[in-house]
Amino acid sequence: MSDDRMYDLEFGIEFLDDSVVVAIGGELDLLTAAVVAGALNATVDPRHRDLIVDVGGVSFIDATGVDAFASVVQHLQPLGGTCTVRSASQLVRRVFDITDMSALVAFVEAEPSTPHGGGAHDDVPQVAGDGDQVDLAASGSGALVRSSTGVVDAALGLVTAVAASTVENADGVSVTLERHGRLMTVAASDDAVKEMDGHQYDTGEGPCLSAKAEGRWFYIESLEDEDRWPKFVPLALEQGIHSILSSPLMTKDRPQGALNIYSSKEHAFSTRDQELAALFSAQASEILTTAGPEETDDEVRQRFTSALTARQVIHQAQGVIMERNGLTAEDVAGALHRAARKAGVTVRVHAAEVVASVDRDRGAEEHR
Repeated sequence: MSDDRMYDLEFGIEFLDDSVVVAIGGELDLLTAAVVAGALNATVDPRHRDLIVDVGGVSFIDATGVDAFASVVQHLQPLGGTCTVRSASQLVRRVFDITDMSALVAFVEAEPSTPHGGGAHDDVPQVAGDGDQVDLAASGSGALVRSSTGVVDAALGLVTAVAASTVENADGVSVTLERHGRLMTVAASDDAVKEMDGHQYDTGEGPCLSAKAEGRWFYIESLEDEDRWPKFVPLALEQGIHSILSSPLMTKDRPQGALNIYSSKEHAFSTRDQELAALFSAQASEILTTAGPEETDDEVRQRFTSALTARQVIHQAQGVIMERNGLTAEDVAGALHRAARKAGVTVRVHAAEVVASVDRDRGAEEHR
C-alpha cells in the first residue's frame, strides 16, 4: 500500500424508504478510520435505521478501518437498525473475518446496476470528495493540508446530505468553517445554499456568523420579524428564505464554524428538528475534532508524521507476531487487533509494546 494516496477518499449517498446507502471509495486504515466512523455515524437516524455501506470502491482496509464499522453498529443497535456491507472484495471480507466483525454485519453482493472500480460508485450521488492523487512525500505540507481537508469535506458533505433529507422543512443545509483566516462554505446541499452563506460573508452578519462567533445556536423562526442583521435579512427574504437554524461546530472548546439549515417556511423547525440539528452539528464537530482542520501546516505535518510512524510500528509488530507464532500475513492483523482488545488498549499501544519486547529480549540475551 502506498502512503501517497492516503487521502483519496470519496463518499456517495442515496436515501431509500427506510434505509440509506453510503458508497465509500479509497483506503480505510489508521489515517482515515476515525473520519469515516464520524461520517457513517452521522447517517444513523430512526427514519433510516438500516445502513448499507457499499465498499466496492475500497482499495485497502485494515483492522483500524474495520473499527469504523464497529462504531456505527454500536450506534445502530439501540434503534434496532442493521448494517449491511455490499460489494465486499475478498480482502474486505477477510479483514472482517479475522477481526471478528463478520458476525455484526450482513454481507450482500453488488446489485446488477452497481458499477465496479475505484472511487465512489457512479449510481450513488458523490459528495464533496478530493479526487486528486497527492504525493505527500514530494509536495510538502501544502499537499498534506489539501489532502486531509478533502477527506474532512467529503465527510461533512455526507452530514449535510443526511441533514437535508432528515430535517423536516429543510430546503438546504450547509457547513461553514474558518479556513486560512476567513469563513467559507465547505459543504452544501445546493448552490442556492452557498449563495445564502455568501450573503452572510459579504455583509459580515447573519445567524451563521453569530453562531460561529458566540458558540451558541440561533433559530430564526421568522425573518420577517428579525431586526438583528439589517443587511443580511432583506437578501434572505428576497431569495425566499423565512427560517434559519444555525448551530455552532465546536473543536477544543472553541467554535470553528456552523451547520446551517434554511427553510422557505416560517416557524419551520419543530423541537425534534432542533434536536436533530444539534445531533448533526455534534457529529460534524466530532469529524472536525478528529481531523483537526484548524491546525497549522507544521501541526498537520507533525500529526501525519506521528500517524505514519505509528503505522510503521504496527507493521513491525505484525512481523514480530508472524515470526513468533508462525502466522500468515492474512492472520496477523486479526491477532494483533484481538490482543489489543483483550489488553484494553489501542492497536497502536499494543503494537509498540510488542516491538519494545523484542528489544527487552535482546538485552536479556546480551547479559547472559
